[in-house]
Amino acid sequence: MSADYPLVLCLSGHDPSGGAGIQADIETCSALGTHALTIITAHTVQDTRQVMRVSAVAPILLAAQLDALLDDCKPDAIKLGLLGDAEQVPVLAERLAALRVAVVMDPVLRAGGANNGGANLVSSRLQAAIVELLLPRVDVLTPNGAEARRLAGQQDLQACGATLLRSGAKNVLITGGDEPGDEVINLWYRPDAEVRRYAWPRLPEVFHGAGCTLAAAIASFLARGLSMADALERAQRYTQGTLERAHTVGRGRRIPGRSRREES
Repeated sequence: MSADYPLVLCLSGHDPSGGAGIQADIETCSALGTHALTIITAHTVQDTRQVMRVSAVAPILLAAQLDALLDDCKPDAIKLGLLGDAEQVPVLAERLAALRVAVVMDPVLRAGGANNGGANLVSSRLQAAIVELLLPRVDVLTPNGAEARRLAGQQDLQACGATLLRSGAKNVLITGGDEPGDEVINLWYRPDAEVRRYAWPRLPEVFHGAGCTLAAAIASFLARGLSMADALERAQRYTQGTLERAHTVGRGRRIPGRSRREES
C-alpha cells in the first residue's frame, strides 16, 4: 500500500523552543505537502538564545527505532540534522545505504546566538565520522559558511565547495546568512558545472531554525519528485518567506513562520 503523501524521514535533535530541530522539520514538511517520519537523535537544553547541553540518543535505541519504522514505511527522501555522537554514525550510514533515496544533510556543528558565540555542538570524532561515513551518502549538503570551513578545513568558500564535493557530497549549497554583506548569497556547488549563485534580501532580524527549515524544504521538494535545481530554488524561496513571517516566542532569536501551507 502506498502512502497518501510523500514521506520524508527526518533525523534531528529536539529543540524545546520549537524553533529548530525536529519541530522545524515537521512544520516544514507539513507546509510543503509531505509527511515527516521522525527520529530524535539528541535531546538538548536550549532556548531561543543559546544551547546549554546536548545529550545523544543511544545508538541501540536509534537503530531499533529506524528498523521498526523502515519495516513499515518507505521514505521518499531523508533529512539529517544534529547528530548526538560518533557512535550513531555507523548505524545511520548502514541504513542510508540500503534506502537509496535522496539524502539532505544540514551539518549542525555549532550553536547560534549571541550568548554562546557559536559554541561547538559536535566533537572532532563525530565530525570525522560525518566526513568519512555520511558525506559519501549525501545528495545535498547545506552548511553555512562557518560549517563549510570547518568540515573542509579551508577558509575560501570556493575551495570549501570543491573539497566537500571531493569528500563525496553530490551537491553542496553553502548558505550565506552569517556572512557579511547587504544580501544573503547562497552558493550551489556541483561536479562539472559552474557555481550557481543565489541572492536574497538580508533581513534585519536574526533567526533560530533557518538552516533546519531550508534542509527540510529541499528534502520535501525532492520527495515530491522535483528536479535538484527546482528543489533548491523553491526551498530557498520558501525559507525566505518563513523568515519574512518570523515571530517571537522568547527573548532571543525569532522563529521562522513555517505554518502557512505553500500553494502547489
